[in-house]
Amino acid sequence: MRRGRIFIYLALILLVALAAVFLIMKKNQPVEPTAEVPEAAPLVHVIVAGQNINQGEPITMDKLDTETVALPPDKVASVMFRAEEIDQVLNQVAKYPIPQGVLITRPMLAGSASEILTAGPPVASKIPPGMTAIAVPITRLSSVAYGVMDGAHVNVIACFLFVDVDPSFQSALPDNIVTVSGAGFVEGKPPILTAGVGETGGGEGGGVTAPQGRAEMDQSLQQPFYVVPSEQQRPRQVCQMIVQDVVVLHLGDFSQTSEGGQNTEEGEGAPPAEGGEETASVKPDLVSLIVSPQDAITLTYLMYSNAKLNLTLRRTDDASLMNTEAATLQYVLSQYAIPVPAKLPYAMEPRVDQLREPFLPNDMMVAPQQ
Repeated sequence: MRRGRIFIYLALILLVALAAVFLIMKKNQPVEPTAEVPEAAPLVHVIVAGQNINQGEPITMDKLDTETVALPPDKVASVMFRAEEIDQVLNQVAKYPIPQGVLITRPMLAGSASEILTAGPPVASKIPPGMTAIAVPITRLSSVAYGVMDGAHVNVIACFLFVDVDPSFQSALPDNIVTVSGAGFVEGKPPILTAGVGETGGGEGGGVTAPQGRAEMDQSLQQPFYVVPSEQQRPRQVCQMIVQDVVVLHLGDFSQTSEGGQNTEEGEGAPPAEGGEETASVKPDLVSLIVSPQDAITLTYLMYSNAKLNLTLRRTDDASLMNTEAATLQYVLSQYAIPVPAKLPYAMEPRVDQLREPFLPNDMMVAPQQ
């Protein structure tokens, strides 16, 4: 019994000794300093356009946003204007059109309108970087009745005519064939190879030209015959949309004497002639489009190839692009279920060879009521 108590006392003494050693070692360990959390740097307020600013328009207080945009200091570029630098922005002139909500930077501003004009034509500043402007011919029909005004968004449709050509001659098929006579060495003449090809028959060295045809077998007579075309090859037409969502830079000619970057069409707004009659405005025959350099090359090729270009007007805020199929005679017949008329043993009278606009003869016109 006494020996058991001795063991208990020894165990308690050992536990107390271990606890004392642990406390002493923990007390002697160096205390690691706590990391200090850096304070967030204050935001920098930069100047923003409060509304759309046109090119060459002076910047006044009402054009700027009353609530500046706050950015972290590392996001503020040297070309931006801080809120305390507003005096450097006021009364400056916009070099380029500045949309609402865009940060105003130093390259956007000029001291006066004259500085903008010396940098090139004002209209060039309306062309986005990487794009180019090209003029294409238009008519009243191809320009949506002159509805493609400045800033409109349009699609461009091109129509072509294709014919089959001889790969070697690069001439339209069918080739002409001729009869050759006098080929070879002629007796009594110098030993040279001679051949006569002509357009009229008869005589030595004469021949007959005719378009190349084909041999067919008459099923009734069981006799072969040679068929030649009765007319020149008919071109095959195809139309396809080649460019989509193109911005119209200007309709008509640019004025070379315009001021302040305003481009007016020649003949438009001309002063009235003597007697109070206004002169008729000149209808535009050109439209300038903003396209990519590759599209500009394509449009140039099509214009010099006599392809017909047609513009279609689209909604300004619609930037969608669509995959379209080229329109050919086969496509129109199949897509719109147009049947080819059957050959009937009867026909309408009088004979109709061309489609014309319908008209009402004078004797059939209804007289207006008095």
